[in-house]
This record gives sequence, structure tokens and C-alpha cells, in this order.
Amino acid sequence: MSSILSDQTPNSPGAPSGSTWVNPHKPIGGRLITEPFLIALGFVAIGGVLMAQRFMGGLGAVANISDGYPWGMWVAVDVVIGSAFGCAGYVMAFLAYIMNKGKYHPLVRPAVLASLFGYGLAGLAVLVDLGRYWNFYHLLLPWYAQPNSVMLEVGLCVATYTIVLTVEFAPAFLERFGLENARRKLNRLLFLFVALGVLLPTMHQSSLGTMMVIVGHKLSPLWQTQLLPVFFWLTAVLMGFGVVVWESVMASLCFNRPTEKAVLRKVAELMLVTTAVFVVLRIVDFAVRGQLGAPFGAHGTLMFWVETALFLAGMLVVLPKKARTERKALFLGSSLVLFGGIIYRLNVYIVGFIPAVGPWSYFPSLAEIFVTVGIFALEVLLYLIFVKTLPVMHAVGAKHG
Repeated sequence: MSSILSDQTPNSPGAPSGSTWVNPHKPIGGRLITEPFLIALGFVAIGGVLMAQRFMGGLGAVANISDGYPWGMWVAVDVVIGSAFGCAGYVMAFLAYIMNKGKYHPLVRPAVLASLFGYGLAGLAVLVDLGRYWNFYHLLLPWYAQPNSVMLEVGLCVATYTIVLTVEFAPAFLERFGLENARRKLNRLLFLFVALGVLLPTMHQSSLGTMMVIVGHKLSPLWQTQLLPVFFWLTAVLMGFGVVVWESVMASLCFNRPTEKAVLRKVAELMLVTTAVFVVLRIVDFAVRGQLGAPFGAHGTLMFWVETALFLAGMLVVLPKKARTERKALFLGSSLVLFGGIIYRLNVYIVGFIPAVGPWSYFPSLAEIFVTVGIFALEVLLYLIFVKTLPVMHAVGAKHG
């Protein structure tokens, strides 16, 4: 495991005396100000203006949330779904560091970067959604803590995991600025952060499901189950694998890089198996709860079939072995699985939620939508900056540009 944590090559610090360490990562380089960069910057600017309006005028100035729907798009999409996108680093850290599968190492640093953005921007979204955002630091004060609160556990885990991801990605900055001694010292301690990086998402991703178990009858029987913590953990894992495949294929297309076909084939297999386990377990859960008829008449039936169809379609695309080595199939299969996970989590937190009796309804305002788009655009913007200026991607031959 130490060889993986140290990014060692045959000429690494663990090699015979007199050899020189060779960094396997390299900035992509190229022009930073491009058309995609400017488009993302425009959406970030729009989202920033609307966030300023929210902070000056309150939640009611921009959001359609109410007493019946106390959370909306910013929680369901930016936090609950955004943090699942951030599980790419979680699954790759488990494979490469805990399972000691060195063949996955080329995908680790881009996955950690995706996780850092996913969780960091989810934290930003939480601040936007908090009514009294100026009191956010109360989360860290013991005299305000409620030890039995699952929300407290989620908040502390997410905050801690964001710090862990920053440390895990720090070697890229140290290499970029030639701080080799600092990189070596950090590598000696990195195994502690890797262990935390595997433990913390396991805790808080399952707890995101627990948060909806406690709403009881207010959640449709299509999704209300004591297995919600398990289902949320499974969707975090399958979406983590999906993000790894999707991001790798997109990077190879957009930056004229070779596709890591051999490694992606294995990741696609894991995505397929995890998705299959999730779908089968949901059917078993319906049977055990006596709710096999719920998909044909409960609240949110249409959206249930949409999420199920997306999962099944994604599985069918990557089921043939040959498809797992083709970029189009990998892109389509991972996209379908990701959309299935998105719809599932959206269904649990928004569609399947039935508020107390009253004239309650919810659909996100344009301002909510553009704030969310702005946050995701910021992730794209930062991704372009980081991969072009920092050693994130594995170095490739000159013929690939």
C-alpha cells in the first residue's frame, strides 16, 4: 500500500539508492480561457448575483420553500446529490489503498479532485440554504450539540471529510511548486487520512438515508423503508463508480487523451454489480414490507418507474463485456446510472415527500435553479483550472497532445 500512497514508480524513493523519483502526473496545459471556460464563468456570475440577493434579502427573496417543504433544490440537488457525485474519491480510495489494487491508481487523483469539488461545493450550498447562515459555526460548538441528532453527524462528517480530501489532494500542490520534502513527509501520514476518507463517507452517506427514515409516513411507501441507510450508501457507491467512468471518458474526449480502457472495464463491472444489488434489494424490500403493489398506485409512481428504467438501461448498456471497452457504451452506461441515482435521491427528498395537511406544493424558482447551475458551473470552472495547471492526470505520450 505504501507504494501506491507515495506514487512510486521504478525510480521512486523506494527504489534502489541513487535513483530519481519520477512524477507520474502532469498538468494537461493548454489555453485556460476557452469557450467552455467562459460559458461556465457566465453561469457562475449569474449564480453569484442571485446568491448575493439571497444573503441580503433572505430565503424568501429567491426560494419557493415553505413550512410544508422546508428544504428544496439546494438540499436535494446541491447537497444530497452533489455529495454522491463526490464519492468518486471514496470508491477509488477503497480500491487502490484499502484493497491495494495498484492498477486503479491512474484514476485516483482525478477522482479525489472530483470528490473535493463535490463536497466543498455541497458545503457552500448548505450555507446558502441555512436561514441564519451567520450561525453556521454553532455546528462545531459542543454546548449546542445534540448527540442523538443524525443531522449533526452528517454535518460533522461532511465538514471533516472535506478537510480529509484537501489533505489527500495536497500532494498535487506540493509537486506543482516543487516542495518535494513536504510531499515525502505528507506521504508518511497519508494512510491515516485515507482510512478516514473511507470511513467518513460510509457514515454520512448512509445517514442521509436515515434522515428520511425519521419523517415516517410523510415519505411515500415507494421509498420509506428501514433500509434507506443501506440504499443511500449503495447509491453513493454506484454513483461514485459512475462518476469515475464518466469523468475519465470525458477527459479523454475533451483533452485528446487515451482512454484507460482496461481499468475502466473493471470499474464499469463494479458499477454494474453494485447497481444490480441495489435494484434486487429494492424488490426484496418491497416484498418483505408487503408493498409489491406500491409501484402501481402509490404517490410518485411515475418517477419511481423513471428511476428504475434508468438503472436497468444503464445495466443493459454495460452488460456485454465488449461494451465495457468502448467509450460510447461507457459514457452512455455511466450517464444512465448517474441519472438513475440522481432521480432516486431526488424522489426520496422531494417527489416522495408528503407534507402535513395544508395547501403545500413545491417547484424550484428560477433563482434556485440558476444558483444550483452556478454551483455546478463553478465545479467545471475549477476543474479546468486544476487539471491544466496542476499534476492531476497521469502523463501520456506526446502523440496524444
